[in-house]
Amino acid sequence: MRKVTYAMGVSLDGYIIGPDGGFDWSEPDAEVFRFVTEEIRGVGVHLMGRRLYETMLYWETAEQDPALDDSERAWAALWNPLPKVVFSRTLSAVRGNARLLSGGLAEEIGRLRAEPGEGEIAIGGAGLAAGAAAAGLIDEYRPRVHPVLVGGGVPFFPRSERRVDLELVENRAFASGVVCFRYRVRR
Repeated sequence: MRKVTYAMGVSLDGYIIGPDGGFDWSEPDAEVFRFVTEEIRGVGVHLMGRRLYETMLYWETAEQDPALDDSERAWAALWNPLPKVVFSRTLSAVRGNARLLSGGLAEEIGRLRAEPGEGEIAIGGAGLAAGAAAAGLIDEYRPRVHPVLVGGGVPFFPRSERRVDLELVENRAFASGVVCFRYRVRR
């Protein structure tokens, strides 16, 4: 069965977006970007909410940008053909290799797990991940912890009263001070 993973950049105090709406502090350096690119190679489908989808739209045409370096071109070459499912109640259409759903996260994950396919089911975006976590659907959490305290904003981990026991599978520190963790949910 395909596993469901949740990976994003997060501040040391636990936020993916700061109180001012900014997340510029999570922009990866070259070393972390290579790591994230390798990680996306293992993804078979990416689920995301509207805000993350709109942020990632840049990559749909990024290959036309002459300022792109080789690593960014490699990312775009992996990201663009990757199947994506966008969950939104406000969008009427999506572009690229994406399809739009207005609800049914648990049903969609169940369908994706049941159908033949390679690669992980990745979730991006705190709101969508919170729904998946509340339903007990996330198999691995993969925070990339950045050495910054932002003091509030949108949390990486959903605030719930449900306890989730985790097992550390892997960790990796980078020269920039970013530390990537991979935790498996103990069932």
